[in-house]
Amino acid sequence: MTLQRKHAPAFEPAQVIRLAQETLDIEAAAVLGLKRHLGAAFIGAVEMMLAVTGRVVVMGMGKSGHIGRKIAATLASTGTPAMFVHPAEASHGDLGMIKSSDLVLAISNSGESAELTAILPVLKRMGAPLIAMTAHAESTLAKHADIFLNCGVEKEACPLNLAPTASTTAQLALGDALAVALLDARGFKAEDFARSHPGGALGRKLLTHVSDVMRSGDDVPKVAAHAGFSELMREMSAKGLGATAIVDENTRVIGIFTDGDLRRLVEQGIDLRATTAGQVMHANPATILNDALAVEAADLMELHRITSVLVVDAVGQLCGALNSNDLMRAKVI
Repeated sequence: MTLQRKHAPAFEPAQVIRLAQETLDIEAAAVLGLKRHLGAAFIGAVEMMLAVTGRVVVMGMGKSGHIGRKIAATLASTGTPAMFVHPAEASHGDLGMIKSSDLVLAISNSGESAELTAILPVLKRMGAPLIAMTAHAESTLAKHADIFLNCGVEKEACPLNLAPTASTTAQLALGDALAVALLDARGFKAEDFARSHPGGALGRKLLTHVSDVMRSGDDVPKVAAHAGFSELMREMSAKGLGATAIVDENTRVIGIFTDGDLRRLVEQGIDLRATTAGQVMHANPATILNDALAVEAADLMELHRITSVLVVDAVGQLCGALNSNDLMRAKVI
């Protein structure tokens, strides 16, 4: 017997756009609707999460579980130690990952997810505080919780009002609201964020220091002020920086000579063979401390419209050099 296939309705671009716009309108309204639920319970949840000495353990089934993983990741990257534990796996040994010093943030739109409700008595006996994020105050989850956060929405964006859409968007937004409130209360700064994101662009900018990317030792071009012009040019050519430092007897920087300086002197028709480094150098050049952020070196170069900068220590002694190529290789710029 041949099975009859139902014909799909004709593709209508106007219908596609209409449904997409309705989805965005419904989900935007769902998120804004959460504002009326913010109050003492939300404040209490933030205070409780601030006070916990362990971790925030986020739990949820199905789509709420996917949202829970993201909330846990957001909390962890903004100063609140957190992890996700799958409720079904918790019943088969993963409850051992949760301690009484932890706090459980359980997410369920219905508040009746069987896998969650099955472990609620165990969590209560452990003494771990429980925050419920659900749409139903009379649900099993809400009744067991120390704090109930209402994430209810009027309707789903799904035309059938079945697939979790607006409800999961609301859960995610409420989780973000908790994370933002917590990071502010902790005094969490951009530098703290960078430490947990060392591989990202912000991490590189806020964690990479000049000493991490500068040329040092014999790779740093330098000559004394009395050095002849031939010696000056040999040093520049050998080190490939496009410049060389001129230093005093204590290796303190007193000047710099660059490819640009050479070009300008040649254009002036000056006989360079009889000159010394001290006579042709650019005195009191811009320098940067070795413990400064590499991004500060980039800003300094941009400010002075230069491509190389000399690096000094706290007493002004030459200890390195870098150019824009060094910063680009380190992905600072």
